[in-house]
Amino acid sequence: MSNDANNPEVTTSAEDNKLIAERKAKLETIRKQCDSNGHPNHFKPENYANDLQDEFGDQDKESIEGLNKIVSIAGRVMAKRGPFFVVQDMTGRIQAYATKDVQKAMKDNWGGLDIGDIIGVKGQLKLSGKGALYVAMDEYYLLTKSLRPLPEKFHGLADQETKYRQRYVDLITNEETRKNFLVRSKVVEGIRRFLVDRNFMEVETPMLQVIPGGAVARPFVTHHNAMDIDMFLRIAPELYLKRLVVGGFDRVFEINRNFRNEGLSTRHNPEFTMLEFYQAYADYNDLMDLTEEMLRTVAHDVLGTTTVVNTTKDADGNVTEEVSYDFGSKFERLSMVDAILKYNPEFDENVFRNPEENFEQIRTYAKQLHVKEPEVEGVWGAGKYITEIFEETAEHQLIQPTFITEYPWEVSPLARRNDDNPFITDRFEFFVGGREIANGFSELNDAEDQAARFRKQVEEKDAGDDEAMHFDDDYINALEYGLPPTAGEGIGIDRLVMLFTDSPTIKDVILFPHMKPQS
Repeated sequence: MSNDANNPEVTTSAEDNKLIAERKAKLETIRKQCDSNGHPNHFKPENYANDLQDEFGDQDKESIEGLNKIVSIAGRVMAKRGPFFVVQDMTGRIQAYATKDVQKAMKDNWGGLDIGDIIGVKGQLKLSGKGALYVAMDEYYLLTKSLRPLPEKFHGLADQETKYRQRYVDLITNEETRKNFLVRSKVVEGIRRFLVDRNFMEVETPMLQVIPGGAVARPFVTHHNAMDIDMFLRIAPELYLKRLVVGGFDRVFEINRNFRNEGLSTRHNPEFTMLEFYQAYADYNDLMDLTEEMLRTVAHDVLGTTTVVNTTKDADGNVTEEVSYDFGSKFERLSMVDAILKYNPEFDENVFRNPEENFEQIRTYAKQLHVKEPEVEGVWGAGKYITEIFEETAEHQLIQPTFITEYPWEVSPLARRNDDNPFITDRFEFFVGGREIANGFSELNDAEDQAARFRKQVEEKDAGDDEAMHFDDDYINALEYGLPPTAGEGIGIDRLVMLFTDSPTIKDVILFPHMKPQS
């Protein structure tokens, strides 16, 4: 194996190097015979493979040939079967047929077609003796010579890491990968349509921010040369979207890219996609209803069903476990404390119903679970310990679609306190399959309360918490002009698509996931 001279992440075998040399020689010959430098750009396809299959695939040979239907297609040669070439475009595959004279002409002109070459074909649509549609090669053009051979046709890219590093090859050779990203595109389209139909306005907010806000996370830092100041890649668009609600746009949403300087895992990528939306004159109960309707609608429209099936597979790809998630039924709603007690029946209920009076006992429970405490004593209150206990013991057991509500104010710096119990906020998180998919709450629109919570976050940052929030003076200034009663929510698009495509890792649903460079 050798590294490509221009890209150390691309390795090439001796056999492939030989094939590359042969293909480059073919291209050089082609260049000498034409005026387009070997890459003509005049052919314009008028048809897609799957459209032709859908429209004509169930007709008989006599009916199709009686139509005398002339079509033009373009795509990559994926296989050669005698006189038939399998051509793949963005929608699927269809065959092209070359007579002996056409094959001889292609060999004389191009040295013959290779797997991976991109061609254009125009001719009559016909049906083979085996019942497969094909296009007769009445006109044919080599549009791009593929210099590198594709992976072995039956396996595509077997190595997972190579799949992510060379996504372009994965997309060419792996139909399942293409389907996953088609689902992703349709999920985003469906969410956008759902919200626009309900009078939400799509907006854009800054990715470069002077103060990273809207979430508890460690940011990426960069430097603006002209202003000579450090800036941050946004960790969330929340505070800017709520500024727009202050400005009078009552329903806004953004499908946004966020950046968080955190670890990589099967559920975390430093750059990821979120939906955030805000609705004035609504509370968190309204958003739970809206979320349930939206996810049920999108699942039905994209997948054709409200039952989402996920599987666990062994090293050989055999299914060892299967679970069905029901998006068609009413989603369960549990408070955080109720969820803790449900999955920890040995805990004293009274302790969690009166947390501030039983702080030491709650802390003892957390220590028994080996929760890692902060270095500075006294930074965490009962609410933080309760949240840690929930995440340690209950979160992974929330399999069916479930809203967890009543988060402590201590871990919800932007959420409105509950009117009846100021220890908790009007906040929820949505879980499926033990994964958090969404986070929403009635927004805190009390400027003085918000300022106090920002100060609490600054204390935690000074105590060593890199993920705690900064104090945002301008956001407080906006609140002082008046934010109407508002509810807001964020939904992780990547995790939702993982669920809908039965993907075990976030890298399977991000076209170009972050990878550590190879030396």
